[in-house]
This record gives sequence, C-alpha cells and structure tokens, in this order.
Amino acid sequence: MESRFVDETIIEVCSGDGGNGVVHFRREKYIPRGGPDGGDGGDGGDSLFVVRKNLKTLSYLKMRHVFRADMGKPGSGQRRSGRQGQDAEIPVPPGTLVKDPDSGEVLHDMSSQDEPWLFLRGGRGGRGNWHFKSSTRQAPRFAEPGQKGVCRRVLVELALIADIGLVGKPNAGKSTLLSVLTNSHAKIGAYPFTTKIPNIGVCSLYDSDIVLADIPGIIEGASRGAGLGFQFLKHISRTNLILFLIDLHDNDPGLSYHMLEKELGTYSEELTRKPRLVVGTKMDLDEAGDRLSELRAAVRDQDCLGISAVTGFGIDELKRTFFRAVGRHR
Repeated sequence: MESRFVDETIIEVCSGDGGNGVVHFRREKYIPRGGPDGGDGGDGGDSLFVVRKNLKTLSYLKMRHVFRADMGKPGSGQRRSGRQGQDAEIPVPPGTLVKDPDSGEVLHDMSSQDEPWLFLRGGRGGRGNWHFKSSTRQAPRFAEPGQKGVCRRVLVELALIADIGLVGKPNAGKSTLLSVLTNSHAKIGAYPFTTKIPNIGVCSLYDSDIVLADIPGIIEGASRGAGLGFQFLKHISRTNLILFLIDLHDNDPGLSYHMLEKELGTYSEELTRKPRLVVGTKMDLDEAGDRLSELRAAVRDQDCLGISAVTGFGIDELKRTFFRAVGRHR
C-alpha cells in the first residue's frame, strides 16, 4: 500500500479526431443519377477529468500515463452521420490540481467539483458532400476531413483535503491519536517514520464529522528535503487548522514546537498564518505535568492541551476543542 501512494504525476491527454465526411451519391433502381448524399463524420471524443471520491492516490494515472479519446466514425450514404468517438474520462481524487508541467500554472482545481471538467474538446466531424451541392455544382466529389484532436501534457497533483492536519516529529503519537479519534487503521510502531504516507480519518461528535490528516513526521531540514516531511508538507496547505503534536517525553518540548514552526514557515509563509492548536502527547509519561508547563510557556498565546492516547486522558476535551475550532474556521 505505501509504495503505491502517488501524489503527483505527468500524463498525456488527447481528445479524439473527428471522423471524415464522405463522398456518396444516391443510387436507386429508378433514380440512376441521384444527387449527393454523403453523411457527416462523427465528432471526436472529449477528454474530461472526473472526481471519484473513493480514490485516495494518483497511482492509477501513473501506471497508465496516456489518456486518449476515440476518433469519430466516418459518415455513410443516405446522409447518415458517423458515430461520435467515446470520451476519455480521467478519474482523480478530491483535492486534485491540474497544472501546466512547465510553468506550474494551475489550470483547474478539482477540490470540490462534482461535475466532470471538460479539458479538451474532440475534433469536429467533417461534412459530407451533400452539404456542397449548389445550383452550379450538382455533383460535388469532395467532402471535408474531420478536425484533428488535441494532445497536451499536464501535471496532476494531489493535495489532500482535511479540516485538521496533524504535524509533529517522528514518533510524536500522530498515528496513535488518529486511530483513537477516528476509524483510521494507520500503522503504529514505537520507532520513527512509522507513517510513510498521509493517513486520513473521520472524527465524529454528535451529528457532525471532521476530517483529520496525519502527515509523515517532520524533522529539522524537512523544508529543504530532509526526511519524509518535505514530500508531504503540501498536504497541510488545504487544512483549515494545523494541530501541532509535541511529545512530552522530549527533553525540550518547546524546542520541538519551534522547530516544527520554523520548518512550516520555511516551506510556505502561508502555513504560518493558519489557525493552530498545540497538543502535548504522552501525558502518561508526564504525570506531574512539568513538561506540559514548559510547553505552554514556550507557545505562550496558543491554545495548548495535554492528552494521552494510551489512557484516554484529555481525548474528549480535545474532540470538543476540534469541533469548536473547525466551526470557526471552516
């Protein structure tokens, strides 16, 4: 599963060629010299991007690479038009951006789109020879060829959509908390970098839901490519709120918070302006609350809670805080 997680890839997309119009003349037993009746070619198929909510990765696109709509069929006698080419549908997860691979320009944002997005229209079918009959040209022996379709390379990039993004150093307890709060089955282990791909879960309270994203652990230098964090920092960009998880078993929890804050700011100044909540994890290892007090002194004006995902301490209060905060910033 982890090796197949793909959050960006370049694909080639082509619309279909239009079918050719045909040269044909009416030929019946008692009408030996009937007029032109060549039909029109069918239009080429369109290329469309379609959001599929069950998709979580772009691995399907990376395996296929090329999406090509079908050509329109040529026309036939008795003014019959050719069949239109079948469209090419490109399925993508919610949160997908379609970009120009050279300039990085965003061509379309598929974050919340329910309707398919028409990207490339198919070539128009050519007209048959009956269209060209006139008083001075009774038997036109030519027809229009179909228009060519269009091919274009695009960068398809996934940025996960969640209400809250969980960030922290490796082994800070993000996956454990996500499993406790949601129906997620995130991999959990007592060693760094257990999480190698973003995990998504839904936290429910009363009749409301919020979506949480667990981002792989961030280490110092992540914004410059160190560790796993750089690859996935972009997934925090679409969250409404950032949850800083600080391991209270660290020697200096305040220093850990400032390191995370610095890495996010280096990667994108916009992330520093997002609402945030600070949570000290593993309160079961800080029963006296000394490390939590140090953390609260370091974050000053930020809301700061202490929890233990193992014992359940503070989890209910954290849930209520989530829903209040998300309600303000959604």
